[in-house]
Parts: sequence; structure tokens; C-alpha cells
Amino acid sequence: MVTREAVAAFFKEGPQRPLRFKEIASLMGLSSSESRSLKRVLRAMVHSGEFIHTKRGHYGPSEEMAMVTGLFEAHREGYGFVVPLKPGEQDVFVPARATSSAMDGDMVVARVESRRDRQGRIVRVLQRAHTHLVGYLDLTREACFVRPKAKAINFDIYIPPGKRGGARRGQKVMVEITAYPEAGRPATGRVLKVLQRPEGPQDEVDSIIEEFGLPRRFPTGVRQEAAGLSDKKPGKRKDLRRLATVTIDGERAKDFDDAVSIKADAQGYTLWVHIADVGHYVGWDSLVDLEARKRGTSVYFPDRVVPMLPRELSEDLCSLRPGLPRLAMTVQMEFGPDGVRREASIYPSVIQSDERMTYTSVSAILVEQEPEARKKYSPQVADLQRMQELASLLRDLRFGRGSLDFDLPEPEVLLDIEGMPEDIIGVERNFAHFLIEEFMIAANEAVAEHMAALGAPMLYRVHEKPELSRVSEALRFLKPLLPGPLRASDPGVFSKMLAAARGKAEEELVTTQVLRSLKQARYLPENVGHFGLASKCYAHFTSPIRRYPDLVVHRVLKESLKGRLSPERVSELGKLMPTLAVQSSRAERVADMSESQVVAAMRAWFMLQRLGDEFEATVVGVTPHGLRIRLKDYYIEGSLPVSSLTDDYYLFSEKAFRLKGRHTGRSFSFGQSVTVVVEKVDTEDREVSFGLVG
Repeated sequence: MVTREAVAAFFKEGPQRPLRFKEIASLMGLSSSESRSLKRVLRAMVHSGEFIHTKRGHYGPSEEMAMVTGLFEAHREGYGFVVPLKPGEQDVFVPARATSSAMDGDMVVARVESRRDRQGRIVRVLQRAHTHLVGYLDLTREACFVRPKAKAINFDIYIPPGKRGGARRGQKVMVEITAYPEAGRPATGRVLKVLQRPEGPQDEVDSIIEEFGLPRRFPTGVRQEAAGLSDKKPGKRKDLRRLATVTIDGERAKDFDDAVSIKADAQGYTLWVHIADVGHYVGWDSLVDLEARKRGTSVYFPDRVVPMLPRELSEDLCSLRPGLPRLAMTVQMEFGPDGVRREASIYPSVIQSDERMTYTSVSAILVEQEPEARKKYSPQVADLQRMQELASLLRDLRFGRGSLDFDLPEPEVLLDIEGMPEDIIGVERNFAHFLIEEFMIAANEAVAEHMAALGAPMLYRVHEKPELSRVSEALRFLKPLLPGPLRASDPGVFSKMLAAARGKAEEELVTTQVLRSLKQARYLPENVGHFGLASKCYAHFTSPIRRYPDLVVHRVLKESLKGRLSPERVSELGKLMPTLAVQSSRAERVADMSESQVVAAMRAWFMLQRLGDEFEATVVGVTPHGLRIRLKDYYIEGSLPVSSLTDDYYLFSEKAFRLKGRHTGRSFSFGQSVTVVVEKVDTEDREVSFGLVG
């Protein structure tokens, strides 16, 4: 049987040049059946980025050909980065002039033209991430074209005669791309619909759903299939319905993925993490599965959810609602008194949650010690205290091994009954969030380690080590704020940076710079560890209602427990995992961007009613172009351009993180309090601009 290892060894020891398929099969002395295996292996190696398949039909190792296969991350300034599919490789910086026709999220091949600074050029687009885009129609005497709204797309789309769909100049439109730019030919498309100018925040959310191509409804066949899934028999399971169990989620949650139970004695703790058994109901390649795979993740907006699964599953059949028997996959873990996990077992179960609790109510019991909350939830208080003890131990152990501690507030938009934003607040996590986080991390690690030991095909959640150049850049930038000498190669250098800034005015600045220096976490079929969590082996298992990779892990785990992972099945799943990894990573990125744009839109609509109002604010960013301002009354940020500071010529000092007037000596630095006025709100670009008062 031809293996990836055999092909890699052949190229390492034999040919000194790329080869065609027939040459490889001949030189390796393969039979007809082995040649068919070779074709599958080469296809998988090209898909994973290990090999390149040239336009002329030659194969060769990527590193030998100075080529990198990966996903393109475009920046609004025109440049971008190719993130290699092959783990452990450095990102490739692509200048604006060398991006070819690649768009954000495309799978591309880049040639590394400078190994010293890892700079390259995109030579081929393998897979397009976008078939539609939103832009503005423009007309000239010669042609009609659409300018993309996304600034990261650096080409216009030509609209042939008769393909305008009745759109007029300046209107925002949805375009289907019928041909991508190639060899000097422009991109071509047709207008599908004219997008009306939003008249309020709800219209704005609709517009963003269109922009990012998010699905609005489930196809009829998917809904019908979901409606008939309740009749599925549970099969053989461990009955845990008498075990005291609770769910802990946010106030607005309806899809309860996880529930927890605990017992403690002198020997330590037993923790049960119960996760909704979505895989029992949603089988491979069913209509519901294929739709969930396409969506990849649920997307959460202030006024709605775009769910991965139909509501019959996400909010009813699979949701671990209190007082109802529910099918689950349970991870049972034994911890010593010191919090070190001694063993773990995983099995299908049936559970029944006793109480639906919220982060607020758990914090009221454990942290604020509120008598009313402790009385209301008196049956749960003792177990919650045991959970508090164990979570504290797990958290200390995790940070002790080098896990990074990020705890920045997240913006939350509060809507009135008409759907208008009435407040935007910064939500800080309390101990109840940390408690659930620690238990979910523990379960994810236990499942990942179990599957890795089996050698089963998997989707791992990986976070690769940052590149030394980016660590060095962060250290250089933050040097004035950090005590003592720190080097990029120091073990735990980021943990030391975060610890040095904790509790200081510059903490957010340091945290932000550290985050920018890190690689983005993603899904891969290979385990390369999780740098941010300091975990050697990690997978997403605990949210199968809202994340497709978790559902994949559930299914493979269940097949292994039933002894169904034959060599043929392992091979079949192994071929599927690289595609699922790319699709899931891409879907996560789209969800993050769309959620961020909705918050920005809500912020703009909220501030539109406050044009000319004055606010107390804090400087949270300083660049040569101006200041980044955050209001104190609302968790809202905006820009204060340096051009609006007209009383002097202001120069940027990178060393001091400061803008300083050349003649007046007036300066603005990080953390400084200022009074600002709302000067401009651009609902189209979702930007708020401030001016300085006085």
C-alpha cells in the first residue's frame, strides 16, 4: 500500500526535480493498483500543502519548490498573508502588488521570493472562497462595473450589457462573480439584486447577512428531516438521570450544549461533563449534516441567531433543557486533591438537568454570596462550591504551565423592544465563566488525548507557536512599558509580558499587542498542540450544537467506541478531514467578521442620534494617523484623526506611545482622559469620528 511517508521518502532520497505522475509510478516500481493508491496519496498531499501540483502536471515537495499552499488573509490596505496549510511553517507576507486576483479566504499557492523576510507572490488560486460580493454600481461611457464594498478586494467587477438587473449608478448591489480576473482580463459578473439603503439597525443586520453570504433559512428538505428525528431510539447508554446536574449559560441562551456534575471526597474530585449527543440524531451525509457542514458554525447577532442546526434540534431535541431526559456524550474525569487529572472515561449517556443556571446567578452564589440567590438555588450550592474549588485548581495549573491569560471586555449591544440599540456595554467575565471554561478545556483535552492515542482521524483545534520575528516586534514596540530585559526566545515570554502589565493603565495595550503577535487558532487533521492554552493535545468537543468540528469529533469518537474504525474507514475519514478543516476554519472566520461588523453597525446607529454631543473618553490607541478613543459612558470606540488637531503640528513618538505638538508641547498618550464631541457618523462604513473639545 502506497503511503504518504513512502512518497515523501522517495522524493527526499531520489529525484532532484519535479516529476509527472507516470514518472513517479514508474520510478517507484508500482503496479496498477498501487498507482491508483499513489494518485489518492498525491491528491491528499497537495491538499495538505506538503506537495505542489504545477500547471504542467508535475509534482514536487513544497519546500523544495519554494512554494507554499495556504489560505490568503487579505488586509484592507491591499497586502495580505498566506497562512500555510502545512503546520509549523511561517506565514508568507504578500505585498499589494503581488496578490494577483486572490480574495480573502481563498486557497492559494504562493512563491516565496525572499526567504530572509518571508515575502512572496501569489501564483495560483486553487479554491475560491467567494462567489458573490456586495459593491456599488458605477457607469462610464465605455463600461459598467461594480466597486466592491470590502476594501481588501483590489479589483472591480465588469458587468456586461444586459446584466445590470435594473441597477442605477451609485446603488449598492449583490453581484454574482461569473469569471475571476485572469491574464489581464477583468473579473466579470451579473447583478443579482439591488440592496436598499438600511433605514434602521435591523435592516443593517439584513445587509450584513447579505454581504457575508450567510443563509437566511433552512431548505424545506432539511426542515422536514429535522422534524422526524425525535423518533430515533437511544440505544445502549449509561443512565445518569439521578446524578445532580446543572447547565450554566448566558441569560439569553437557548441552545444548551453542556451540563456538569461533580462529587468530591478525600481522594479528590469526580467531574462529569455532559455534552449534547447531536451525532446520534445527525448522521454523516444526511440533509441536516450537509447543511450544517456548509454553515460550519452558528452566528450570533444582538437581535437574532443564524443557527448551524434547525431549531427543532438546537433549541429542543438536542438542547439539555432542565427536567427533560436528554441523550449525551459524557466525559467522566477523576482528579486528585491537587487538581491533576488521573484518568478519564468517555461514554454515551442519558441525563436530566436539574436546573438551568446563568453565569450571573452562579456568581451571585459563589462570589457575591447573596442570601437570596443561595436560598433560591439551595440544592445546588454545595456542588457549586465543589466546582469552584476544582476550577480554581485547574486554572492555577493551566497558568502554571504557561497558558496565556486574556480577559478583555467584550462589547454587548442591548436592544429596546423595537430593536433599536439603547446601550452598548463592556461585558467582563465573572468566575462562573471561568468555571465552565476550565471544565470544557479539561473535557476537550481528555477527548483529544484519547483520540490521538487511538491514531484515529480527527479535527484538532490547533494554535501554533508565534514566529520569533513577531515576538521580537512586540517586544520592541512595548519595550518602554516592560520592566527588565525580555528576549523573544525566552520561555513564557508572552506570559511574562502580560503579568508585567496586569493592573496597570497599559494592560489593554500590552494585551492587544500580544494578541496581534499570535497566530490565529484553526482546525487541522494533525495535532500540533495549542500554544495559547499551553496544551499538547486539544480538540473542540463541547459545542456540537453550534460548531461543526465538534460534531465531527463526536462522530469519530462514537465510531471508535463501537469498534467501527476499520482500516478502510480510517482511510475514508482521513481523506475527508483536510477538507473539513479548511471549511470549518473559513466558516469560523466569516462568523467572526460578520459578528464584528454587526457590532460596528449598531455602534454607528446608536451614535447617529448623538451627533454633536460631548462625552468623557479615554485614549486607547495612538498612531501617526491619530487617536483611538473609547467613551466612558458607553463601550464605544471611534477615531480622532490627527488632522482634527489644528492647534499645532503633532508628531508621533513610537517610543513613548504619544502624539506631541511641535510648538505647544501638548501631548496625547495611552490611557489619557479627554473630552470629545461626536463629529461624524458614517453608517455606510460603520465608523464614528470624534473631535476634541477645547
